Amino acid sequence: MKRRDVIKKGLMGAGGVAAAATLSAPAIAEERITWRMVTTWPRNFPGLGVGAQRLANRITEMSGGRLTVEVYAAGELVPALGAFDAVIEGSAEMSHGAAYYWQNKSRATSFFTGVPYGMTSRELSAWIRYMGGQEIWDEVYDQFGVKGFMSGDTGTQAGGWFRKELNSLADIDGVRFRTPGLGGQVWERLGATVVNMAGGEIYQALQSGALDAAEFVGPYNDLALGFYQVAKNYYMPSFVEPGLATEAVVNKSKFAALPADLQKIVEYACQAEYDQVASDFYANDPIALQTLVNQHGVQVRYFPEDILRAGAEAAKDILGELRNSNDALTKKTADSYFQSLAILRTRTEQVDGRFLQAREQFFQP
Repeated sequence: MKRRDVIKKGLMGAGGVAAAATLSAPAIAEERITWRMVTTWPRNFPGLGVGAQRLANRITEMSGGRLTVEVYAAGELVPALGAFDAVIEGSAEMSHGAAYYWQNKSRATSFFTGVPYGMTSRELSAWIRYMGGQEIWDEVYDQFGVKGFMSGDTGTQAGGWFRKELNSLADIDGVRFRTPGLGGQVWERLGATVVNMAGGEIYQALQSGALDAAEFVGPYNDLALGFYQVAKNYYMPSFVEPGLATEAVVNKSKFAALPADLQKIVEYACQAEYDQVASDFYANDPIALQTLVNQHGVQVRYFPEDILRAGAEAAKDILGELRNSNDALTKKTADSYFQSLAILRTRTEQVDGRFLQAREQFFQP
């Protein structure tokens, strides 16, 4: 064979490999996955709805469009409180809500949102990230074929809006009150008639008289929802939602099918959004509260001591029942939560708490 034929064949072989590479590379590089995220929030709702959209944008942008997340607000694809089931059933790959909305499926879910007289948001984050909370959460959600991530932090919430002023525990009796989770169970034991409904439905229920009182999040959200137009007594702070976390839930099989880097992008985007939402609420809650008071005549009030004391006793009873639950996973969750709280509260109370007392007493710039 002549030398030029050898070179020609070699070039043809190389060209064939190059051509194959040219054909196959775009197929890999241009692979696109689209996920639907259903939420429990109204579209563009301050803090929460905005946070859900920003999370979707983060994932889409961080992945260079390889994983595109499309957001469907409450009611657009499924009802607000149908978001979790949509992920379980596969009609959506992802949801954005709050774990305690699903306590009818497992009482353990409430520990990953907010517990009466329980962890602050910083303590909750420490438990989830460093003290075994995420691993237990994974066990709880494995039952449903999903996986949860913390995706937002509202901080300590407001106690709620009441048509009538509360002067004592007796004033709670018979009050029709929208409040979910373990906190709702506490209020039931104090004498309230408790209703759970999505945030977008609360105003109409208050306006119609179907509710006498309602709590949702805090000033930032509550101003947008217009509760001040119906009730003027705004109680702070909540003793049943001291550090609420929202969640992003993914279908476990869909998540497992993602390449490893996309899985990490989902995880890290949720972590970033948890902290971003916290800052959003911390900045905007006090501004919104000033607007409520100065422009809308809202009266900021604090719960009477007998309500706080009775709430603490009710919380102890309910949480004690969970620690002695016949459901092994609920008991495991509760035990881990309270063992961690016993450690974490020493830091919060002995360091943060004492500093805040000193600042309030001695420092007024």
